[in-house]
Formats: sequence, structure tokens, C-alpha cells
Amino acid sequence: MRFLLTVFLLGVMMASAAAQSASPKMSLDGEWLFKADSLKAGVDAQWYLDSLDRSTWEVVSTPAFWESYPGLAKYDGWGWYAKTFVPPRVSVPQSIYFAGVDDDATVWINGKEVGSHTGYSDPFTVDVTPALREGRNTIVVLVRDNGGGGGIYRPVTLTATSALQELLRGPFFGIPALKSADWVKDAVIYCADVRVFSPEGTFAALERRVGEIKNFGATVLWLMPIHPVGVEKRKGTYGSPYSVQDYYGVNRDFGTLADFKRLLATVHRNGMKLIIDLVANHAAWDSKLVKEHPNWFTRDASGNIVSPNPDWTDVADLDYTKPGLREYMTTMMVWWVRDIGIDGFRCDVAEMVPTDFWQEARSRLNRIKPVMMLAEGSLPEYHVRAFDVSYSWNIYDALPPLLQCKRPVTLLDQIFRTEYLQFPTGSLRMRFTTNHDKNFYDAPAVERYGLAGLKLATVLINTIPGIPLIYNGEEIPNDRRINHHERTPIEWRQPYLLAPLLTQLSTLRKNHPALRRGQMIRIQSSAPDTVYAFLRVAGSDRVLIVLNFSPEKTTASLSVPVGNILPGQSKFVLENELLGGTQILTADEFKGLSLELPPRGYAVYSVR
Repeated sequence: MRFLLTVFLLGVMMASAAAQSASPKMSLDGEWLFKADSLKAGVDAQWYLDSLDRSTWEVVSTPAFWESYPGLAKYDGWGWYAKTFVPPRVSVPQSIYFAGVDDDATVWINGKEVGSHTGYSDPFTVDVTPALREGRNTIVVLVRDNGGGGGIYRPVTLTATSALQELLRGPFFGIPALKSADWVKDAVIYCADVRVFSPEGTFAALERRVGEIKNFGATVLWLMPIHPVGVEKRKGTYGSPYSVQDYYGVNRDFGTLADFKRLLATVHRNGMKLIIDLVANHAAWDSKLVKEHPNWFTRDASGNIVSPNPDWTDVADLDYTKPGLREYMTTMMVWWVRDIGIDGFRCDVAEMVPTDFWQEARSRLNRIKPVMMLAEGSLPEYHVRAFDVSYSWNIYDALPPLLQCKRPVTLLDQIFRTEYLQFPTGSLRMRFTTNHDKNFYDAPAVERYGLAGLKLATVLINTIPGIPLIYNGEEIPNDRRINHHERTPIEWRQPYLLAPLLTQLSTLRKNHPALRRGQMIRIQSSAPDTVYAFLRVAGSDRVLIVLNFSPEKTTASLSVPVGNILPGQSKFVLENELLGGTQILTADEFKGLSLELPPRGYAVYSVR
């Protein structure tokens, strides 16, 4: 599958030799000022301000993980970087390219927030043109480290925006992605947490509602961990489902293995697939592996088994230098696919497990049947031999600044450009408005975006290239934080405000191959900062999507490249797929189509 972004509408990819020669790159590597923020107080204290006194901050060197700085060998949390620089005197738009920050980052120039990023290892860029000034400038970067290494660990470069393509092109650009089954390419994933999905919290209760999940358009059911949960060092009353006692067992609270098999059979009878969560990086302290194979775990200098990071105290870190562990895990995965009949795995914190293990495991699974391998990670290398789908943290992270109009909608163009240049051709990214971690640690999606914003975001993730995720409860939408360590059942006895839209969008995806596999053509509008418009095209199938991120009613005139869509056609029929109604337009009328969109409004048209 090949998702192509039209180059003439992504002008930032068109680097001219003249612009590059007039706009030399400027490295921002070297000395920075640094301050650890263990109390996470810096944002409220406005440490990003240009005028802040940083005389007590430490002088450090980048690129480097901050573990190499004095006293920070085991530090996880927030860290602030600051640097002054004088940019070249140029009149062209400027951006800063970050080759790698661990894990999340927010960037300010001269006290003005210019961008943010979520996700370990992804290169990213921020447009600094509106905040940049001649002479002395101050850049401040807040790095939020979630575990393991932290800091600005790869180069940082100021460059003309037109020259970004050269920096962004990664080693996997142009390499074909792993070949996925058709059902994987066309998937809509529904994530169910058995513990909270129903008052009973059982496989049987979930099984009774498989037909309902199918009606929302889901084709793949992903179950969060179904295994017995550790008791030793447990967090909360019930413990995290990601603290696994026995990889071959099922949680007795959910039912028996026979109950799980009945659920699986019901899913398959409904024409759907089922994948389960695989927690390969760590296991419970009272797991079978700790008892039977203690040598498979990571140990400190004193010989004690350790957690993956200081916060994950309820689990012990597995050591993949041990061949026996690799064979055990791969054999276990084969058992679930071959003997039980599941259709794949969602792999927890995949980036904390060596890529070559995933490649070895995928090779074994391929001998059984086509499976879906979903990585909770975003490494481009995954898509070559190991994983079909990876997490699109980039779109999730972009939604709040877009809906708050803090960033122009061209931010989406930057995201797609970076994916195109970094990932193997045909890589599948999972798009989401929330998931089980973000609901718990950030906020429920409806609280984060507002209902209108959530509907707009839902349309976006279902119409851009990728595979959409529905997290259980979003049909309502759920307004409660679901605690991983307790039982907080979803309250289903309320109006299903998002269900009709989810059903419409899934039907659209089913009926329109353009939305599942089509080319994406960006459409410019007269409201370039707040209205995002694009076409999805696959053969004779064409779908036009227009999204208004503004909180105000907006009238936008589009610039539709009619000649590139259907050359020589004089009339076009536009069918409103969400609201109903049909328009017949001449080529000239379609070329300059004008739409009035309500606040956070959207329109989806099939075009023929």
C-alpha cells in the first residue's frame, strides 16, 4: 500500500538550491544551560521566559543523554534546556530540526511557544519564523522523560524551512514496508479493557456485545492484557494488567481459558479478528519467570533484579540478552496464534525490547498465518520486518494546539511530510484521539477536546491515511478517567453521542477504498490557518474532506485541482456523506468551491 502526499501542496518539501544557498544551516549543538525539574514546577513558574535569570542553571553539552551529566545517572522526569543564538540574517521562513529528543518536548523561542512533540526517537521540526528576531534569540526546550534515557540526544539544527527535506530524509525512505494482509490494511481497531468494559468485567460479558462493536465498524478487537496480575508490589487494589504473572494463563476475574476461546469464536463468527496485548518487556515480581528463570531478569551492580525504571515498581525488567528468554517468549507467541487461534499482538512498550527479537518472532508467526503486529512505538525500522502498524503519537500530540488555534493546520502537513521521509513506503500508522494510557494520564478525550472538538478529531483520524482506533467508551463518549489499578467500569447508561458518527465513518471507510488505501491530495483554502482540506483518491473513487479547526463559524473557498482529479470532466456530483444531500457543480464551480462550516465543523463528500 502506498500513501502519497501531493508534493506541490506540501511546499515545504520543495527545497530550491537558491533558497538553501541563501539560508545556511546553523547547528545549535554544544553548550546549553540545563536544570532538572523533579517537582514539575517549571511551566507554572514560567521557566521558558526570555527574561528568566538562569545563572544557577548548569552548563551541559548536547547532543547527549542527561544521564551523562553529574548527579543525573538515574534521573527520570522533567529537564529544561536553554541556549542563546544569533541566526543568519535571512528573510525566508526558518525551522528548527530536532533529530531526537527523549521522550516528549515543548519548545519556546523568546518566551513564545512554537511547537511540541510526543514520542521517543521521532525526529521533529518546529516553525520558528513568527517568534524569531534579528540578533540575540533564546531557545528553551522542556524535555519530559518517561523512563530510561532522557534529554536532547541527537543534533539540533536551525535551517530554512525549504531545506528541511534534506535533514528529514531517513535511512528507511523509499524502502518497502513489510507486506501486510488485506484485513490488516483495512482495519478499524477497537480496544477493550475487559476489567472495565462491563459491570461483570468478564469475557462472557464482552462476548455478548461483540455484535454491537462490529456495528460501530470495528474489524479488529484488541484486548488489553488478559493474563493473571501480579500481587507482590501491586499498585492499587487490582494491580496493573501490565504486571503479568503467567503468559500462558488468563485472569480468573475474567473467566477461564474456555471462556476466552468462546469469545474468540464469537469474534471470528462476526467476521472480525482478535489480537491480545503482549507485555514482553517486564513481568510481575511473583511471575512464573521470576520463580523459574530468575537469570532472565536485569540486575543492578549488587545483583538485585530491578524494575525497568523507578516508577514501574510493580514489575521486573526482562533481559533480552538471554537466549532462553527469547525462545520462551517466541514459543509462547506461537502457542497463542497456532493453538488458541488469535490473530496477532499489540506489543506493549515495543521500543524497550530489541527490534531483532520482534523480527525473529514475526518470522515464526508468518509460518502459521497472516497476523497483525501492532507496536506501541514509532520506530521506522519496525515496518521493514517486524510490525504492520505503529503508534501515531504525532497526530495525537497535534490535536490540542490545532483545536486551540495555537498552531496552523499546516502542522498536519509537517507531520505527513516527516512520515513520508522517515518511514518505509506503505507503513501503517494507528491514528487515535485517545487510548488507555492517555485517558488515565492526560484526560478523557471529551474533556481534552470538548465534544465538538472530539467529533472533528474523530473525523480526521478516520479519513487521513492510517488505521483508526476506537477506545472503549468513546461511543458515549466516556468522561471518566479509567484507572489502570482499580475497577472503574464504564458508565454505559447515557446517550451514545459519538456512536452515530463512528458508525457513519466506519461505513464510509468500508464503502470507499479511497479512505482505506487512497492517495492523499492536499487542497488549499482561503482560511489557510484553520481549515484543513484534502482529497483521498483511489482509481475512480474520490472523497473530499474539509475540517474547520476554528471555534468560529468559517466560510472557506477551496482551490480544487480539478484538472488533476478528473481531466476533461465538465460536471461533478458531490454527495454529502454525513449530512445527506447532493450538489451538481460545473468544473469551474467545483474548482472554487465555497463552504460555510460551523465552529469545529466538517464536511465529507464523495465526488463523481
